[in-house]
Amino acid sequence: MRDLDFKYDVPMGQYTTIGIGGPAKYFVEATDTEDLRAALAWASAQGYPVLVLGGGSNMLVADTGWPGLVIKQSIRGIDSEQTDAETTRLICGGGETWDDLVVHAVNAGLQGIECLSGIPGTVGASPIQNIGAYGQEVKETIAWVEALDKATGQERRFTNHECGFDYRWSRFKGDDRDRYIVTRVAFDLKPGASPSVRYGDLTKYFEQRAISSPTLADVRAAVLEVRGSKGMVVDPTVPDSRSCGSFFMNPIVSSEQAAQVKEKLEQAGLVTSERPMPEFPAGEGRVKLSAAYLMDKAGLQKGSVFGGVGISSRHVLALINCGGGSAAEILDLVAHVQKTVREAFDIDLHPEPVFIGFSEAVTSRVEGGQA
Repeated sequence: MRDLDFKYDVPMGQYTTIGIGGPAKYFVEATDTEDLRAALAWASAQGYPVLVLGGGSNMLVADTGWPGLVIKQSIRGIDSEQTDAETTRLICGGGETWDDLVVHAVNAGLQGIECLSGIPGTVGASPIQNIGAYGQEVKETIAWVEALDKATGQERRFTNHECGFDYRWSRFKGDDRDRYIVTRVAFDLKPGASPSVRYGDLTKYFEQRAISSPTLADVRAAVLEVRGSKGMVVDPTVPDSRSCGSFFMNPIVSSEQAAQVKEKLEQAGLVTSERPMPEFPAGEGRVKLSAAYLMDKAGLQKGSVFGGVGISSRHVLALINCGGGSAAEILDLVAHVQKTVREAFDIDLHPEPVFIGFSEAVTSRVEGGQA
């Protein structure tokens, strides 16, 4: 077995963007698949549960921490191959920082992930969550995902279809949750193609600056500026960025439910022809609503503080660590948000982050919108 550098009693808060989390009993870094296999074999022999850590951006770790081994996935490298005249495939190690991959693609003139600039975390986490922002999702460009089965140590390659992508969802978050460690991801991008500008914040940004044909670099700069204005770019000097990012997913509801919400808002004078409710088609008979809009109209205010945690002063969707906050306080705030929106609109908000080290009962309540 490889000689790995195991550390003991490592505080997890330093490895999460929200800065919250109790200690990992053991901690080790893996820089290739053999390291992963060796770490998994060690944990199995000791009878310890395993947690795989990427960038720590989309997770909330319990105050009690993790009772077993945390493996920091640090498999790096970006390679490229020309699959045809219109497609360049980037093959990236799962431990690469996501935004470094975006920079690489933009600098190489490859279209497809430019709107995903500034998202914290690693490449390996991107297919698990099917990360998306400003009109793009990784499912649009992922060709395949390679992952190591934690139980057998065998690698398997999943096609895009086999990943079971949906809104902020994949098989790795569903039926195969915690089964695999993503080691490499391949992205099919378009050399020389025009950037994607499909989202309101971006179209407004370029209209205000009279830029009619933005470049990939222009789109990246715009996304970073818009995200930064909302505290959604990780910056140690910006307290509002001490978060998990957007904490709640935009709810997808039936057309009837959306109409009921709109009617309530109209009766309250909060929706007019000049100030319409944001809503987006989400398949036959389904509508995607804005979680941030619902929170705001339900009376949840940016900048509100609840003990050591609060709601970002820049974006109502971000729940932040105000300094010394705890996971227990975040859960209390999550419950308050879910209850407030449910009572106002009869809609459950479901969180985006993964909950680590909590009891199954707690996790089920929170993920079910009933914290």
